[in-house]
Amino acid sequence: MPLDLHAFNNAFLRARDRIREQGADIAAEQEKLRALVPDDASADDLAFALGMAEDLAKPEPPPRQWSALYHEAGQIHADSYPVDGTTEEKIAALEEARRKIWAIADRAAPDEAPHIRAMTRVLEHIENELRDPTFPLDGYQPPTD
Repeated sequence: MPLDLHAFNNAFLRARDRIREQGADIAAEQEKLRALVPDDASADDLAFALGMAEDLAKPEPPPRQWSALYHEAGQIHADSYPVDGTTEEKIAALEEARRKIWAIADRAAPDEAPHIRAMTRVLEHIENELRDPTFPLDGYQPPTD
């Protein structure tokens, strides 16, 4: 019988959460995962499952340390929300914030630049909504089941 990968992955994630959040015993959680492997599992399934069980003992990586540029972009992003004024003024503020954030990303480290640029996406969506407010749609009725 092949290993039920979906069930095994779900069990792994629950075990990892119990270890991280509740301080569950790693060896006990590993044993529970090993017990999910059928006796007649393929060599590949067995290697996969045992490797995943061993991974439970690996310490959680430290949180990423973001640069000053990332935090600067984050502050610009946060400050762009509470803009008062006309729709045109709000759009202009969002455009300016996006331009500044993009310029910061151009100066950032290659591994951090995409994360900084991603900050502009929600601002772009807000700007698009201001330009063409399509939601809520007039007369829209959610489907009933």
